Amino acid sequence: MSQLQRITVNPSQLQETQLLLTPQQQHYLLRVLRLRDGDKFIAMDGIGKWWLAQLTGEQGEILELLAVKTELPVSITLMMALPKGNGFDDVIRCCTELGVTCILPILSDRTLLNPSPQKLERWRRIAAEAAEQSERAFVPTILEPVAFSNAINEYKINHRYICEARGDYPHLNQIMNILSGEIIIATGPEGGWTDKEIEIAVTAGFQPVSLGNRILRAVTAPIVAISLIAATCEV
Repeated sequence: MSQLQRITVNPSQLQETQLLLTPQQQHYLLRVLRLRDGDKFIAMDGIGKWWLAQLTGEQGEILELLAVKTELPVSITLMMALPKGNGFDDVIRCCTELGVTCILPILSDRTLLNPSPQKLERWRRIAAEAAEQSERAFVPTILEPVAFSNAINEYKINHRYICEARGDYPHLNQIMNILSGEIIIATGPEGGWTDKEIEIAVTAGFQPVSLGNRILRAVTAPIVAISLIAATCEV
């Protein structure tokens, strides 16, 4: 089953046992992958369901609902200050593979990137492709970029952490035994968070944590943070 190709579909494409493929999906399955009539593939809706399907002409036929157990036992929201260049693309790809649930791009005091609507579409496409590749049951939600001051007060769940490279803060590993349910982890931009931003986060209920004694790049820190959480939760 793991060798079968996977595509993400919209639930509206399913009509009883028929899967109505879009022209793009038809091109991908028939021309790119060169599947033939009767060949099987996996359709995933990105919100928890997988189906075993087979190609019937230029459409799909649903054969059975599949049980998928690839998700983490916790829900992780990554709040990441947007890095310069295309580094955010790689973060989305890697963190999707690692099991992140939601990614919220942050416009911080030191953020240089001002993304266009086309960027958001690209990020969501990358998340969908990474979810297919890593056999996720869910495609992570990629939200629209928001200002740090707005985002930091938006969430009121218990486990909220902000990664800070400088300062005497507990390592993320030290608080792992209390992680459960929903988790928010925030990572900063090039140059790090400003003192004012850390102060605002602490006031809003975020606990500053360290990722180690070394200074990590803005695109490395979120991958390290999600890896630590995922590794602990899956033990």
